[in-house]
Amino acid sequence: MQRRAFILAGIAVTLATVSPLTAQQVAGPPNVGILNYATDDDIRVRQFLAALRALGYVEGTNLTITLRSANGALDRLPDLAAALVAAKVHAIIALGPATWAAKRATTSVPIVIAFSGDPVGDGVVQSLAKPGGNITGFSYMSADLAGKRLELLSNAFANTKKIGVLYNTREPATKRELAATEEAVRTLKVTLVPIVAQTPEELDAAFQTAKASMVDGLIVFTHGFAVLNRARILELAAAHRLPTLYGWRDFVAEGDLMSYGPDIDVLVQQAASYVDRIIKGTAPGDLPVQQPTHLRLVLNLKTAKALGITVPPTLLVLADEVIQ
Repeated sequence: MQRRAFILAGIAVTLATVSPLTAQQVAGPPNVGILNYATDDDIRVRQFLAALRALGYVEGTNLTITLRSANGALDRLPDLAAALVAAKVHAIIALGPATWAAKRATTSVPIVIAFSGDPVGDGVVQSLAKPGGNITGFSYMSADLAGKRLELLSNAFANTKKIGVLYNTREPATKRELAATEEAVRTLKVTLVPIVAQTPEELDAAFQTAKASMVDGLIVFTHGFAVLNRARILELAAAHRLPTLYGWRDFVAEGDLMSYGPDIDVLVQQAASYVDRIIKGTAPGDLPVQQPTHLRLVLNLKTAKALGITVPPTLLVLADEVIQ
């Protein structure tokens, strides 16, 4: 009798430790939730879905996708995250600023961060190597690269000594990136001009502030707000003839001057592989949070010419890609 009780107790413990994902796999195709700060047709959503297809997943056949997008409204993300949990998704892929909302919505549903500024520094995970809990993913090192971006812009062109920094204070990754940028000022002979824009309507005034402050260049913190409003930011940077540096290549490909950072599309593809592994039974806490292995400096010479800027040979040598 005691032996039978022991066996039943062991079975109970085993069942209790089976992840919700493993139990739900039996019922049908896995349901992957996408929590997105931007819009449904965001390029990162498209890249993620394409990466899943490359791994053999076909929506409607062996995969269900539940997409929730905030259309730029940060305050909508908590409710959207809760809706994904209520929909009993097997895993959530969190894009950019959606990470915090996903973390607060659940401690059991696996969460994969497609890209996040500083998951450890922001308190999203315990460590990169052993994130623990239900969260893993990829960092684009926004705070770690802040000083290098300031250095690149300040040394790139003559008389670039007063540099503006455009950011949205409502975004979680901003605080640490700004602190890292301010720290770098101590070793560089530049003056930093903080410029805040929290809504698209405030961008015009932000660039007027940059003009009134007579900044020689501008760094745009490349988080969700900048990505969602990049067309207007590019337009205003061109109108004010302001050399501008971003964290992602997308901005330079679309007409701005320069960027320094990782390939975000590669991070999104890798995030899809993490979702695949979780669907197949790997615990998210066992998957290390990864940082980019390659950083790229991208220059747009056509934009430089339009701004009347001569790109020094030393910068051209450093560039990983030059757009003519």
